Amino acid sequence: MKTSPSYHSFTTYKDYEDLKRLDFIVNSVKEIGNNNISVIDIGCGNGNISMALGSLGFSVTGVDIDKASIDKANSINKLPNVQFKVADASTFTIDNNYDAVICSEVLEHLDKPWELAEQIFKILKPGGVFVATVPNGHGPREIFITRPMQWLHKRNLDKPIISFKKFLGYDSATLQSSNEDLTHIQFYNVKTFTDVLNKVGFKNVKWENADFIERIFPYSILTKRIPLLQKIDCDFADHIPKQLTCGFYTSWTK
Repeated sequence: MKTSPSYHSFTTYKDYEDLKRLDFIVNSVKEIGNNNISVIDIGCGNGNISMALGSLGFSVTGVDIDKASIDKANSINKLPNVQFKVADASTFTIDNNYDAVICSEVLEHLDKPWELAEQIFKILKPGGVFVATVPNGHGPREIFITRPMQWLHKRNLDKPIISFKKFLGYDSATLQSSNEDLTHIQFYNVKTFTDVLNKVGFKNVKWENADFIERIFPYSILTKRIPLLQKIDCDFADHIPKQLTCGFYTSWTK
């Protein structure tokens, strides 16, 4: 049986896709090839990614607009080389330059994601890496789950569905963040996401697929209880066109 990397234990992640995304981020940072790496995790949420990176000896700063998420991160963080603070990713300024900038499941929530991308470009050191993961706005989960639920929520029609899912053992919480408002504003496809970052000046280094349908209700009833199905789904996603997957893992440089 394959042994999990040690940094997995510094997170609360359990689902295969969360850990797959984490592995992509960690490996992208490791590829910098520098033992003294400084990282800023923008939109760090509950701090899972920050603490995983910190456990490898990197100096990590995690920032998030949501105080509840930062409070959660601080409450479980025991690493002296990792710090968390409240900051608005769309308006804050940063004086330092970083070897790596992480922006995982963040850009889809911003009205003007290009403004943050421009700021990230400025603070990324030459030879550094910008790791961005986003949902595929035209993928199965956004089409069949996220968009319909957001449509219902705006009309106050989602409560019966939420109650039914809670009856089945689901809730709206995510291990990624404690923020109660996780509305998706941007619905990227391959071209639109690439255009946002290319216009700022970033060059793509690596692009990988997330999962396929393992988090789509009602199939998720099975995958939630059978981890092997999660693995099969994520492995399958690696072999299909990126346009059909539920999310993108990407790394960029100047």
